[in-house]
Amino acid sequence: MGLSHSGNYSCEVRTETASVRKRSALVTVTVRRIPVSGVSLAAQPPGGQVTEGDRLVLGCSVAAGTGPLSFSWHRQGSAAPLATGPRYELRAAQHRDGGRYHCTATNGDTTADSPPLWVTIL
Repeated sequence: MGLSHSGNYSCEVRTETASVRKRSALVTVTVRRIPVSGVSLAAQPPGGQVTEGDRLVLGCSVAAGTGPLSFSWHRQGSAAPLATGPRYELRAAQHRDGGRYHCTATNGDTTADSPPLWVTIL
C-alpha cells in the first residue's frame, strides 16, 4: 500500500442477474508512512579503521520506515551533506578523511540519524 491508496472504500455485491444489489457503508482508509527509526551505519572494513590509500565503504540502513527513503552523509557536524544515497565510498582514504561520520535517513515526514562512527585513517 502507498499513500495514494488513501480514500473512501465500500463493498458492493449483486446477484448474477443484478436484480438485487447491496452496498456497504463507506469506510475511510488513511495510509500513513511508518516513521523512520533504527538508523544504523556499517563500515567496510569493520570498525572504520583503514590504511591511508585504501578503500572505505560506509552503508546506511533503517530498521523501520516506509518510503521512499532518502539518505545523506555527514562528517563532524557539517551542515552540508558529503553525499546522498545509502552508500558512501572513499576510494583512496586520506588522513584528512578521518573523523566522526553519521548518516541521516528521511521519508519526507520523519528524519533520524545513525549513531556516529569514528573513522580512523592509519
